[in-house]
Amino acid sequence: MPRGQKSKLRTRERRHQAQSGTQGLTGAQATAAEEEAASSSCPSLPGVTTRRKPGAKSRSTLKSPQRALATTTQPAGVSPARSNKGAKGQMKKKHSSSQAPVSAVRSRKGPLRRIASVLVQFLVHMYKMKKPVRKAHMLKLIDKKYQNRFPEILRRASFSMEMLFGVDLKEVDRTKHTYTFVSKMALPNDGTVSRGSGLPKTGILMYILGVILMKGNCATEENIWEFLNKMRVYAGKRHFIFGEPKKLITQDLVKLKYLEYRQVANSDPARYEFLWGPRAHAETSKMKVLEFLAKVNHTVPSAFQSWYEEALKDEEERAQASGCSSVLSSSSHT
Repeated sequence: MPRGQKSKLRTRERRHQAQSGTQGLTGAQATAAEEEAASSSCPSLPGVTTRRKPGAKSRSTLKSPQRALATTTQPAGVSPARSNKGAKGQMKKKHSSSQAPVSAVRSRKGPLRRIASVLVQFLVHMYKMKKPVRKAHMLKLIDKKYQNRFPEILRRASFSMEMLFGVDLKEVDRTKHTYTFVSKMALPNDGTVSRGSGLPKTGILMYILGVILMKGNCATEENIWEFLNKMRVYAGKRHFIFGEPKKLITQDLVKLKYLEYRQVANSDPARYEFLWGPRAHAETSKMKVLEFLAKVNHTVPSAFQSWYEEALKDEEERAQASGCSSVLSSSSHT
């Protein structure tokens, strides 16, 4: 076999390994997710305005990352892990129909977007395997003619990882170009919350904490679902990243103390509201949440005006509390 054909076969094999190694994230889902994170920002909140970042286009409100989270072709209610009768048949029936939108997306979007979607699958797999990533490994997934665009491809993939999964990619060795993963929160089972296959849920938690912050540190359940529905995340409808959203946010994240879910006082019929839980206060801060929202909206935290001032005050109070703790700790050892 000619040398050129062997090289192409090896490249295809590496891509196949990256795609098949990521349980729960199909090629169609990764393409949709990468496009969503790369092209949009977070859903608008009533009354929220931001100042323009120098050199950026004017944005009067927070806009939405709904397209990619929403354009998945995963059949509703059917997960790859299911083995019940009829699931395979249903997957086969819907497989052909799911290919059309994906191929249409690929025909409209450039090769860098497609390569970044493959890289996202590989990065999620390595994150779940708790393994560092080297530049050399990532380059093996990229055709030689695009390898000189690696920084841009990595930027796209890293942005997707952060915005969708709440996971940062950090370079820890500039000589060997080695990267590691840092989750924005310490959710159990590498962010999947429950054991077994699944994808990190830290991203949706960061968005919810942002809604709570911008609603005066207490958001009604209606506020939360209004926001999530704009991302096409619905109660009772399984999502390819977040699973069953209502259970996730009203039970799982509450049990883990990342969210507080309580009945609105004197409400009849009963209505409910969300607050930050104690673990959210311990593992993140208002400033970090604002930085997350600012990044997804391609702006700066100070663009959020009054919330930025509140976050600054929160940082000062945290610093003072930390200073007091340090003084008490040192005095106890003297």
